Amino acid sequence: MVHPDLRVKIGALELKNPVLTASGTFGYGREFSSLIDLDLLGGIVVKGVSLKPREGNPPPRIVETPCGMLNAIGLANVGLESFLKEKLPWLQGLNTAVIVNIYGHTVEEYGAVAAGLSGVKGISAIEVNISCPNVEQGGMAFGTDPDMSAKVTERVVKETDKPVIVKLSPNVTDIRKIAVAAADAGADALSLTNTLTGMAIDIERRVPKLANISGGLSGPAIRPVSLFMVHQVVRAVKIPVIGVGGIVDYRDALEFLIAGARAIQIGTANFVDPRASLDIIEGLRIFCQDKGIDRIEDVIGTLKI
Repeated sequence: MVHPDLRVKIGALELKNPVLTASGTFGYGREFSSLIDLDLLGGIVVKGVSLKPREGNPPPRIVETPCGMLNAIGLANVGLESFLKEKLPWLQGLNTAVIVNIYGHTVEEYGAVAAGLSGVKGISAIEVNISCPNVEQGGMAFGTDPDMSAKVTERVVKETDKPVIVKLSPNVTDIRKIAVAAADAGADALSLTNTLTGMAIDIERRVPKLANISGGLSGPAIRPVSLFMVHQVVRAVKIPVIGVGGIVDYRDALEFLIAGARAIQIGTANFVDPRASLDIIEGLRIFCQDKGIDRIEDVIGTLKI
């Protein structure tokens, strides 16, 4: 019987398998530690970390939708200092990759968070959320403008000794332009996509269901959009791509891998079933065994057009 090798490389980062948990859906990892063996994962992308603590948006902040959910959490988090003191020591005891998602509202904030994580043990890579509003440019998200995406990427790369993964927003006309800008600015890898912007209305009260009015749509509803964007970006850049968006089982994961993603992230599925990521890993293993595939690497980028 074939015992497939599920290891993959994202630049200099080697993962024991291609399954990561997505930022904002898995807390800081510890929240799931009583439910699953975290060391079996390819890695954990922790909840977004900002320079200062944030309470986030007022409730209601989550709304269920057909085939997904809307969230407007507002990037609530403990801040860099508390993350390093209170969250990281426990994460350093894990035997899996720990990727820290970071964000800011100015280029300087991104740089400061990246610098604060530089040289710190137990962090395998940094994932940069560029879907945040740029307060110096009227609130437009960094990730919707190639120049601003490049500036953030350059600053983070300059300030850190970790591999840099830039997480792209799907709320753009042509995601390839943003991908190329981030790659040219020094990103080691790209992850895509973040959530799509959407809203829901309470027809009885005639008010938005989210206090923030709009939120990020995630779940199976966005998977075809994310998959197509991964397909486009894989062909536009030479750096590794990580697929994100509505993946709930191993078949979904295989679609992204076949399209050329070198790893995938599981997000909304974690809320439905905390074991979703482990089931996907096992599903990939069984698929390879059944097909006589020695390495998951042999599946990646095999789409026939």
